[in-house]
Amino acid sequence: MSQQDPHCIFCKIVEGQIPSRKAFEDEHLLAFHDINPWAPVHVLIIPKRHIAMLSEVGPEHQELMGRMLVLAPKLMRELGVSNGFRTLINTGQDGLQEVYHLHMHVIGGPRPWLKG
Repeated sequence: MSQQDPHCIFCKIVEGQIPSRKAFEDEHLLAFHDINPWAPVHVLIIPKRHIAMLSEVGPEHQELMGRMLVLAPKLMRELGVSNGFRTLINTGQDGLQEVYHLHMHVIGGPRPWLKG
């Protein structure tokens, strides 16, 4: 896929170079289960195109961001979460972003959770 960063772990997941436990995939997005979950259900939704962080999103990304937000409740329903969930996008160093590829955490399931 074009517009990838060859050093980005999430781009490598998109390309299939690193395995993931997929929850959803289409031509724009990939959702997969977090390898260090904070809650019983914890998926990451990422754009297939490399965008480093939310602060780099512009008007041209409006449809993509909408797709991410619409996918979150659909996935939670499919994964059995019925009592609420959280969405979280960490942005930049002070926002505690660890992987510099835009990603949305979608976390849910019975509490208590490890974080949040």
